[in-house]
Amino acid sequence: MKLLVLGDSLCFHGPVGPLAADDPRLWPSVAAASLGGSSELIAGFGWTARDAWWAVTGDPRFWAALAKADVLVLAVGGMDTLPSPLPTYLREGLRFLRPDSLRRRVRTAYLAAQPHLSRLLGGRPVALPPHLTERYLDDCVRAVWALRPGLAVVGIVPPVHHAAVYGYVHTGRAAGEAAVRRWARRHEVPLLDLPSLTGDHVRGGHGNPDGIHWGFDAHRAVGQALADTVRHLDPANP
Repeated sequence: MKLLVLGDSLCFHGPVGPLAADDPRLWPSVAAASLGGSSELIAGFGWTARDAWWAVTGDPRFWAALAKADVLVLAVGGMDTLPSPLPTYLREGLRFLRPDSLRRRVRTAYLAAQPHLSRLLGGRPVALPPHLTERYLDDCVRAVWALRPGLAVVGIVPPVHHAAVYGYVHTGRAAGEAAVRRWARRHEVPLLDLPSLTGDHVRGGHGNPDGIHWGFDAHRAVGQALADTVRHLDPANP
């Protein structure tokens, strides 16, 4: 059983910091081990459904892995719902500012302002509007099925956070979840219910101190839930 996971940093970030993609404690590895197989992870910090689409269309690692995959996990959509007081193109463009001293000052100022702006603006705009989350997930699954008809696909319900850096605001999550669920119903894609699996863990302060990423207990819960979902899709897999 070969799992191909397209995701954000929740796929590779643990209770202290980011880890190598093949770390056995991460949920893609937990799921693969439970299924007696392996996982291939293609992910990045802050990736949204749009980044997943860019990987589907532009990353040769994805093309190679897709040919061998038994299940595609579209583990994106959660970061789409986070407050983004600056438009995405400006926020992500901060890294290109020069000289380095200017970039550091601007980034520090933005991170200091972000919690206050998130509260002031009521959590809007979000990193990716819900209708675009739905559109890019549509595009991903249609492109994949054009190359691999009938390939099993699993999605995720956007998770919760309890992050000071966003002012503890997450008003965009409900609309993002509705968009993901519409997409899933349209394509008959099962969803991992991340709020149910990790919500108490995050809100209870049991994960990473950033209030976004998970501890290994949550990784195990998500990995086992994915393995169970895959078994349901393929009863022949014990």
